[in-house]
Amino acid sequence: MEMRHWIGLLIFALIVLVPVATTAVYLWTRSTDQFASVTGFTVRREDGGSGTDLLGGFASQISGSSTQSDNDILYEFIQSQELVARLHAKYDLVSLYSQTWDTDPAFSIWPDATVEDLTWYWGRMARVSYDQSSGLVNLRILSFEPQTAQLLTRAVLDESQSMINALNQTARNEAIRYAQSDLEQSLNRLKAAREALIRFRTRTQIVDLETDLQGRLGVVNNLQQQLAEALVESDLLGQQTSANDPRVVQSSRLIEVIRNRIQEERRTVTSSTAAADGTDYPSLLAEYEGLLVDRQFAEESYRASLTALDIASANAQRQSRYLAVFVNPTLAAQSEYPQRLLLVALVAIFASLIWAVGMLIYYSARDSR
Repeated sequence: MEMRHWIGLLIFALIVLVPVATTAVYLWTRSTDQFASVTGFTVRREDGGSGTDLLGGFASQISGSSTQSDNDILYEFIQSQELVARLHAKYDLVSLYSQTWDTDPAFSIWPDATVEDLTWYWGRMARVSYDQSSGLVNLRILSFEPQTAQLLTRAVLDESQSMINALNQTARNEAIRYAQSDLEQSLNRLKAAREALIRFRTRTQIVDLETDLQGRLGVVNNLQQQLAEALVESDLLGQQTSANDPRVVQSSRLIEVIRNRIQEERRTVTSSTAAADGTDYPSLLAEYEGLLVDRQFAEESYRASLTALDIASANAQRQSRYLAVFVNPTLAAQSEYPQRLLLVALVAIFASLIWAVGMLIYYSARDSR
């Protein structure tokens, strides 16, 4: 062996053997056992089986966001600083995870850690996996005591349930607020439509234009019937008597009077003196029908808004989304972490790769001279 071979072996010992040995000694002599508590959950939506769901498409709008978005929110929430701050306020996470700082600084947090440091450390001790296709969330929390790991896992579930409840409550409040706002607008529209109809009746002094018009047309129809009877009677008299007969003259006058009255009644319907304000019937009919359409639309809008408010109130009385736990927080019987053999193997592999790449670079530069 030449000098360069001995140098290569020395470098191998420094880069590979020393780190691997140091890691193994630290893991088996100083590292503290860690216990894992595992849980699994998902966000479920309450199946719509109430009678309010049969009223239309309002329930789908009031129910809020989809369960997948709720799972996405929980996935981010479990890793957030807000959750860490809540847990720290309840259980003093710094004290729990810094108790082995003197003997095991690699897997512990320093005693004077800030909330930002604690959030970073929480990312090491709490691992969250989320399957978007199935919506299942799996959580694993490590601690130096199995009871503490289980306690923190249950606390995370409680905080997650509180977050889901807050999201539900926000969606319900917004739905009820929008429904009440729509109801108030519909009520104001209905009041305005009815007030406009009352002003129309006061101005024209006609309570029901359609009834008034039917009455006038009834008079015309009655006169037309009398005219027909008078014409028949006049024809009979003409066949039985002469034209100078007083009865024939009387019948002719009656027919003329009835015809004049029919024309007068028909003219009244279209004249400018049909109402108290001098408006003709066609204009009154157009205005009256428009007011009736406005009132009908306002009434239907009010009923729809009232139905939407009832649905929103009914949904607010039940929990539309809830946290479904399919794996309760486990209590570890033995320590599984840190995975000492795996960590030593990883250190050996990466150190060997670094040494091999370095040697390849050295020999490549040497051969290129």
